[in-house]
Amino acid sequence: MIKPPSSFTFKLTEEQIELLRVRLTEQGYDFSDLPYGYYRARKGKGVTMVGLDAYLSGKLVVSGKGAPEVIEFLIEPEITGVAKLGYDEVHNPEAYEPHIGIDESGKGDFFGPLVVAAAYTNDLTAKQLLSAGVKDSKQIGSDAVALKIGDAIVEILGPTRYSVLALGPEKYNELYAKFKNLNRFLAWGHATVLENLLTQHPGCKRAISDQFANAAVLRSALKERGKTIELVQRTKAESDVAVAAASILARAEFLRRMERLGQDAGLGGPLPKGASGHVAALGRKYFAAHGSEALARLSKRHFKTFSEITGEPPITPPNPFRKFSRPK
Repeated sequence: MIKPPSSFTFKLTEEQIELLRVRLTEQGYDFSDLPYGYYRARKGKGVTMVGLDAYLSGKLVVSGKGAPEVIEFLIEPEITGVAKLGYDEVHNPEAYEPHIGIDESGKGDFFGPLVVAAAYTNDLTAKQLLSAGVKDSKQIGSDAVALKIGDAIVEILGPTRYSVLALGPEKYNELYAKFKNLNRFLAWGHATVLENLLTQHPGCKRAISDQFANAAVLRSALKERGKTIELVQRTKAESDVAVAAASILARAEFLRRMERLGQDAGLGGPLPKGASGHVAALGRKYFAAHGSEALARLSKRHFKTFSEITGEPPITPPNPFRKFSRPK
């Protein structure tokens, strides 16, 4: 059973925080000190418990099973003056209309795959995803939580409402050698998962992705099915529930494959994420023991890190005037 969120965050002014203190005092809340905060207020037990932490930054965190009632009947009408809880369809109706969200994971990681995912949502599934705690995967600090929410997304959407394209390092390197341009490569990946979902939902009119390149690059990568869809590219696209779901699906698959690759390489655990000095040090150690071809089976060959470790020349940037064609 998927649990609804029990924690909510607001940004308040100092005056609003003080007004809230007055109202909470009138309602019999117990106050205590809060590190880096104005106050911590608590009231009730069990299903009625609610806690409010007011920080010096202006952030207010409302938690507990009684949080929705406090937000609906105190914070929104008397403090913020804006009714959002339960009214998101009014403030953001497009989020509940049928559309596809696309995102990827592994783009900036030296080791491991590139994973691109797409999720199709409508009014019902958007509400279910939000209740399951779906948000931008970068805001989920725990890999274990990302994997758990990823499983919930699969349960909610079912097999026909999401598509995942996972390119292990060997396939990634093979395809990058043909594209020799990361934006075109990403556009092809985005177009692939989008086309996959459009076969299941041909009536879908809109798709959203993060802004990684000119929209024309993604448009040119689409086949016939995707030519008429409205493509929306914007910064912080993960604020959209469909993009957030795709983001988590991509991250979850990335994590699973990093674990598998690390175990297969004899590391006793997952490959490290990112492209830090620690990652490069492991790459040098693995190269010294197994050679460049073995390292390429775990990593992205076009990264500068690969050239620095192996001494091989970096992949030459493509001629910008060369005509682009889809790989066979």
